[in-house]
Amino acid sequence: MLFPTITFAVFFLVVYAANWLLMPRLRLWKWFIIAASYVFYGWWDWRFVLLLVAATFVNQALGVQIARARGRRGGGRRGGGRAARRWLALSVVANLAALGYFKYMDFFAANLDHLLGSVGLGAPLPLLRILLPVGISFLVFRVLTYTIDIYRGELAPASTLDFGVYVAFFPYLLAGPIARARDFLPQLRAPRDPRGVDAGRAFILILGGLAKKMLIADYLSTHIVNGVFAAPQSFSSWETLWGIAAYSVQIYCDFSAYSDIAIGVSLLLGFELPENFNAPYTARTIQDFWRRWHITLSSWLRDYLYIPLGGSRKGRGRTYVNLIATFLLAGLWHGAGWTFVFWGGMHGVGLALERARADARRARGLREPGATAGARALQRLAVFVFVSVAWVFFRADSMGGAFAVLWRLVAGLGSIGAAVTWPVVGLVVLGIGIQYVPRGLSERLEGGLSRIGWAGQGAVLALALFLIATLGPQGAAEFLYFKF
Repeated sequence: MLFPTITFAVFFLVVYAANWLLMPRLRLWKWFIIAASYVFYGWWDWRFVLLLVAATFVNQALGVQIARARGRRGGGRRGGGRAARRWLALSVVANLAALGYFKYMDFFAANLDHLLGSVGLGAPLPLLRILLPVGISFLVFRVLTYTIDIYRGELAPASTLDFGVYVAFFPYLLAGPIARARDFLPQLRAPRDPRGVDAGRAFILILGGLAKKMLIADYLSTHIVNGVFAAPQSFSSWETLWGIAAYSVQIYCDFSAYSDIAIGVSLLLGFELPENFNAPYTARTIQDFWRRWHITLSSWLRDYLYIPLGGSRKGRGRTYVNLIATFLLAGLWHGAGWTFVFWGGMHGVGLALERARADARRARGLREPGATAGARALQRLAVFVFVSVAWVFFRADSMGGAFAVLWRLVAGLGSIGAAVTWPVVGLVVLGIGIQYVPRGLSERLEGGLSRIGWAGQGAVLALALFLIATLGPQGAAEFLYFKF
């Protein structure tokens, strides 16, 4: 079920009304929101619901066993004894095995077949063509925060019912944000108060998300990005350059739109989700980019992968290795393909080189660059160019396809080309420019919308939806991150 559709609008109206009617009867509300979330998730394929059920009961049982083992051993905050570690290991293996089966089985089979063939042992291996459940990577990361935090002593096991809500809660179910169990579960302890709902912020987030998705991301996708990546030889250097920039804007507007709508919908239901984007294309370093882009993923990678690998505690060389390893795995998490691994490797190597340069400057007692406005602008441009080149590998279907796109930047010199239209240029500039809008302006808009009351808010919402439907393309495309 897609957010920008009439189907979801009807679904949400029913859920919204029932949400506040049932909220005083909290246990009944929890059963209702689980059922509604199962309907939402099963809209694509009812078999997906079985995955949610299995993830709930398996991880709940493992979380309880981890807590019991910690209690028997009297483990400290990070301890818990060998029994707790074994239960945690089982949780990690079980969840990653499910992810590996659905997402990577065919990828590994194809690469093994190629390897055996290269040494004369080829016997074509059957590809299973496994149906990929939508948002399975996000699901695995969420449930792992539950069992890992129980092992670390940062969270006590919730009731099975509460954990079921956490696993299935439909706003973030398909593409995040990655809400951690220790942040979300406490919100289920008592009924939410409708008087505390920040409706102004919720409406701004939802409307902004719909506009970014339908007016910017989908337009750029159909009018230049898809063509450049499908047949790069048909486009000039200028068209390719704008196509690459357009994809950078498309993926930001598409993914941040889903996060904004998810956060806004959750707010209307009385729940807070973490921020996921903070003007990433204003970053002056690659590290700063990852503090602003997909914030819940980058913080998850830091806390549950980079730091356990040793972080920066074991010397400079080990720090650089840990950065590269973390982002190679982050690339593989995004998709079963060498293009994703290469994309992750680019960011890992970039972060390692950036850290090495900063270490060298500190050792020599030099100031950090960027003291002038011109220097800061050049830093932002350099980071945007690096990120955009990396996005080429993220978007391309193959390594050869990615290099074919990049080759057109120098091989297709000539006229500007018909694909570089004023709407394309304007939307690319707009998609980047909106990230430089001061936060204070958005907060004033939220405050103003909150003060005009429900009738005024409804009128504004109706007008905005009408304009989006009129100016936007016919029908909404799937969000890009659904396949991850």
